[in-house]
Amino acid sequence: MKFIEENCGVFGIYSKKACADDIYQGLDFLQHRGQEYCGISTFDTEINHITHHGRVTNLFTGEELRRLTGTWGIGHVSLRDRQPMKWLTRTGEIAVAFSGNVINSDALLEDMMNRGKSFYKGYDIEIISKIIIEEGEGNIMNGISALSQKIKGSYSLVVLTAEGIYASRDTYGFRPLILGQDSERFVVCSESRALQNMDMEIVRDVAPGEIVLINDKGFQTAGQIDSPRRAHCAFEWAYTASIDSIIDGVYVQEARNNLGESLAQRDIDEGTVAANIVAPVPMSGVGHALGYHRRSGISYQDVFLYNRYADRSYTQITQLAREKMAKRKLSVLPYVKGKNVILCDDSIVRGTQILNKVKDLKKAGAKEVHVRIACPPLMYPCAFGISTRSGGELIARKHITTGDILSMEQLVDLEAWVARTIGADSVKFNTIDAFVASLLIPRESLCLQCFDGIVPSRT
Repeated sequence: MKFIEENCGVFGIYSKKACADDIYQGLDFLQHRGQEYCGISTFDTEINHITHHGRVTNLFTGEELRRLTGTWGIGHVSLRDRQPMKWLTRTGEIAVAFSGNVINSDALLEDMMNRGKSFYKGYDIEIISKIIIEEGEGNIMNGISALSQKIKGSYSLVVLTAEGIYASRDTYGFRPLILGQDSERFVVCSESRALQNMDMEIVRDVAPGEIVLINDKGFQTAGQIDSPRRAHCAFEWAYTASIDSIIDGVYVQEARNNLGESLAQRDIDEGTVAANIVAPVPMSGVGHALGYHRRSGISYQDVFLYNRYADRSYTQITQLAREKMAKRKLSVLPYVKGKNVILCDDSIVRGTQILNKVKDLKKAGAKEVHVRIACPPLMYPCAFGISTRSGGELIARKHITTGDILSMEQLVDLEAWVARTIGADSVKFNTIDAFVASLLIPRESLCLQCFDGIVPSRT
C-alpha cells in the first residue's frame, strides 16, 4: 500500500468578471493545505495555465495574473506536485486538480502502461486525469463517474472545461469540498475560510459521490454516484483545516474547543494535575488549549512566540525539513520560569517535535510540563491524504506493537511510556470515544483509520 506525501487544496470559480485575481486570493486562504507548489488555470477560448514551485503570494506576478484571462478557472496548492494539469483531448482542452490519495495507483499505473499509456512521473493526478479522459470518451461527467469504480482512495476534484467547472467528491466524502456564492461569483473550494474571507455566502458542502457543474446558471448536480457510507477524515477538525473553517456542518473551532474540554475533564475526574497555566503549541494547539482552559479554569497563556512566516512543520516532506521548520517556527517566552505548564497540541506522530518543545520549556525554567493531546494515539499511517507514510514512523507503535483499539489500561501504559520518552511530567491523549463525541458527528460517518486501523470499504 502506498502512503501519501501530500496534503493539498483546490479552488474553482465561475464569475461575471475576470477571475484570476479571485483564484489567487482563494489559494492564499488555502495555503496552509500545501506550500510546495501552486497553480492556476483559466478559460478564455482556450486554457491559460501557470504553475510554480512555492507559495502563491510569493510567486505569481501581476503580469502573470493579467495573462490568465477568462471568467472561470481553477487553482491548486500542494506539497507534492504541480497542479492543475492541462490536457488536450479530442473534444478540447481540460485542466484537472484534486486533493486526496489514490491507494491503488501502482496497479492502475501498471495496467495503463501495459495498454500503451505514457506518463510524466506517474503522479496520482495523471492517473485520475487519464481515467476521466479515457473512460469518459469525450463526456467529462461520465469520466468523473468512472473514478468511483476505478479509484480506491480519496479525492475532491475540480475539472476546468469550455462549458464550465465540474467539481466532485469521492463516494465517502473523505476530503472536504464546499460551495459558496455572491451576486457575481460561484465558487467551490476545499475549505469555507476562502469563501468567508472573500465575503461570500456558504451554500453547502458537496455531497459524497456528487458531481456538480458550475457555470453561468450556478450550481447544478450533474450526477450522483451511490455513496456506501460517509467517512469524513476526522483529522481535518483536529489539525488539517484552518480553525476558522466549517466542514460538513461542524465548526473546526468548536470541535477543537470540545477536544480540549474533554482532556481537561479527564484531568478533573482523575485529580492528577495542578498547573499554573494552559498553553498551546501554536498554531494547531490553540483551539485545544482554549477548550482546556474553559473547562479547567486554569489561566491561558502563550509560552511560545510563533513565527508567522514559517510553514506547517507536520506537512514538510522530509524529517529534516520538519525539524528545521519546527525550530524556525517557535521560540520560548521566558514567562514559563517556575511554572507548571499544561501544553496542548493536536497529535503526536513521531514524537521528535514535542520532545524538543518540552526540552525547550524546561531549559527556560518551566518546573513541570504536562502534555495533553487532542487526538487518540496514531496507530496506523493514513491511507487517504495525510503525510505519515509508514507505521514505523509512529511513536505509539514503538511501544504498542499489536492490537487495533487500545484498552484504557493500554492507553495509560502508553501515556506513561511516551512521557518518559519525550521528557514530559505526564502525557494524556483523548480516547477514541471522547474524540468522536467532541466532533459532534456520528462515528459511522467518520474515517478513524489512523486510530483504529479500519479502512472504510464498500464491503
